[in-house]
Amino acid sequence: MDFHWNEDQKMLQEMMRRFVDHELTPWAQKIDAKDKIPKSIRNKLSNLGVMGLTVPEQYGGAGADVISAVIVMEELSRGSCSVSLSWLAHAILCADNLFHHANEFQREKYLPKLCSGEHLGMLALTEPGAGSDAVGIKTVAVKKGKEYILNGRKVFITNSPLAHVGILYAKTQPNRGSRGITAFIIEKDFPGFAVTRWIEKMGHRGSPTGEIVLEDCRIPEENVLLGENQGVRVMMDGLDVERTVIAAGPVGLARAALDLCVRYAGEREQFGKTIGNFQLIQGKLADMYTEMEAARGLCYRAAALCQVTERGGKGTELHKLAAAAALFAGEMGERVSNNAVQIFGGYGYTMEYPVNRLYRDAKLYTIGAGTSEIRRTIIARELLKM
Repeated sequence: MDFHWNEDQKMLQEMMRRFVDHELTPWAQKIDAKDKIPKSIRNKLSNLGVMGLTVPEQYGGAGADVISAVIVMEELSRGSCSVSLSWLAHAILCADNLFHHANEFQREKYLPKLCSGEHLGMLALTEPGAGSDAVGIKTVAVKKGKEYILNGRKVFITNSPLAHVGILYAKTQPNRGSRGITAFIIEKDFPGFAVTRWIEKMGHRGSPTGEIVLEDCRIPEENVLLGENQGVRVMMDGLDVERTVIAAGPVGLARAALDLCVRYAGEREQFGKTIGNFQLIQGKLADMYTEMEAARGLCYRAAALCQVTERGGKGTELHKLAAAAALFAGEMGERVSNNAVQIFGGYGYTMEYPVNRLYRDAKLYTIGAGTSEIRRTIIARELLKM
């Protein structure tokens, strides 16, 4: 499909494809088995200039757009969803979000090392009792002099075991609900901050996921992002961009699954002929391709909208379209990876074959960045103007 990309976007895609084909895909199974991304992979992403992809060049970034971020997410996910998820948490949830909402002092202090890859970034929102209900967080921040004292827990935070800096949400006025949330820039060395465990997952293995405990964690007031009680603005802006970019994850995964299945269907023989000759296999391949391309089109349409509109949030077209892209692509990834395992049969059920990894990786795309149920709710409420 021709999305009328400019030359920079075409060059970016070609660069990422070469990296994925020659350097990332050969590592994918090992990353999954060992639950660890090699430092050499992160270093290569830094050398490619994508760690600060959407951050302006004056802060060390590439100054690229959201379409470019979607291109990178799709290509990385084709090679390893573990690497693409870790990159997303760093480059989009942290660095991009920080640029759009930080003041000049904060930008100059944090962005250069995030963009160079010297520092790894994260976003800490989800809590043990607040997943889909993002504004129901219980972490509390109390102002004391020129500092805020934070107490609470965060869970399922991508990159947290290795992150140097991140955006973290807490309630500064709990009685005000969503209007009492503040976003903070947090550093791993702040007193009272601790990552207490590395969470083992069934999929996206290798992307470091941890639990954060804040016990009288002290954050200087200069690290408030956008202003006290303005956290929900940061949150909603970031979530729509996150959903747009994460929608490219299952698209890349589906491309990998389809490529494997097409090759396998042309090689595997049963009843004296390759299984690609059987109409039921042909039907699965056709469905996989059709759904993948439909999801891809929706994903890039949402990305294009990011370029011509204000940041998202309730009442915007982007809020609805980003949710639709993430919803359809996420569920498409589940169906395509399920068909891939079915086509591979018994071999697909073994840990030896990549389709098993893709099947496990696909599930997260219907949970992370808002569950499928939440995405449907967002779309319906926007249509009904509720």
